[in-house]
Amino acid sequence: MADIDTSGGGGGKKGPGVKKAKKLSTRVDMTPMVDLGFLLITFFIFSTTMAQPTAMQLIMPKDTENKEEQTKVKASGALTIMLGKSNGLYYYEGDDPTKLQSSTYKEIREVVIQKKKTTKPEDFVVVIKPNDEANYMNVVAILDEMAINEVKKYALVPISPVENELLQATEKANNIQ
Repeated sequence: MADIDTSGGGGGKKGPGVKKAKKLSTRVDMTPMVDLGFLLITFFIFSTTMAQPTAMQLIMPKDTENKEEQTKVKASGALTIMLGKSNGLYYYEGDDPTKLQSSTYKEIREVVIQKKKTTKPEDFVVVIKPNDEANYMNVVAILDEMAINEVKKYALVPISPVENELLQATEKANNIQ
């Protein structure tokens, strides 16, 4: 809505017989524009989708006490990765934890790729065993490695007491604080 101010705000004569034209002032009512702005803001808020949180999908099988129902793994196709303190990463192939080898997160990718190449796809399984001193970031990092290397079968299982003692002895021998 616009109004024209026709009030007599003007000056007087400056001289005899000179008429000065009246100045008209305009005023624009902004109330409808403000209403329109809030309507547009409301429309855009309700019509946009909020960012969905991204999370890694992890499908865990049911725990079972029955030995026949548990997943069988061939020892020749198993790669066990153990996570320790101070970003410690150790692995061994097969079922002999005494052949424990130290690694880094960069080197473990090559180990997984090499094991994947030399093993039948249906036999290849990676077993991930973090101990009590491993941190959450390292567990997520190794799970990311499984996704990057497209490992179809991997398991996150608790570390056995024998393996934990072996891991701690290895860390002590390597002076890992």
